[in-house]
Amino acid sequence: MILDLKDVFLQDGSRKNFEYSFSMSDTEIGGVYPFVSPVMVKGEATNKAGLVDITFDVSFNYRRPCDRCTEEVERSLNYQLVHRLAVSLQGDENDDYIEVPDYTLDIDELIATDIILDLPVKFLCSEECKGICSTCGKSLNGGDCGCSKVEVDPRLEELKKLLN
Repeated sequence: MILDLKDVFLQDGSRKNFEYSFSMSDTEIGGVYPFVSPVMVKGEATNKAGLVDITFDVSFNYRRPCDRCTEEVERSLNYQLVHRLAVSLQGDENDDYIEVPDYTLDIDELIATDIILDLPVKFLCSEECKGICSTCGKSLNGGDCGCSKVEVDPRLEELKKLLN
């Protein structure tokens, strides 16, 4: 969605509210397409002394396998995002502001980038997730798999035969 902010920039103290949704279902992360619902956006742009602060409340459903046990997990995630906008910036680079020289902003691209950067690096079904057995591959969350916990170095396997 392209947001026209000219009225907000030109009048000190003005506000503009907006609410809409957009899809990120075609976004691939780690080999899966985890965005299973549209991203719901509620936002407000506010002029404060010639600079515009834009705030977003975003919510969406996110589903992907647990990084330890590979069980599918779906969660509702909510983020609050804030950016400061300026019509022009002086100097080379300023990461505190987003420049909008024509008073318009593509908020889909901005929100999608913020969401991807804010997603958890490790996605777990629970903090207590025990993962999977390295021998048989069974999930250890449901209990012990019964595999032997004693691992013998393969180089010493021949010596073990001498003891038997």
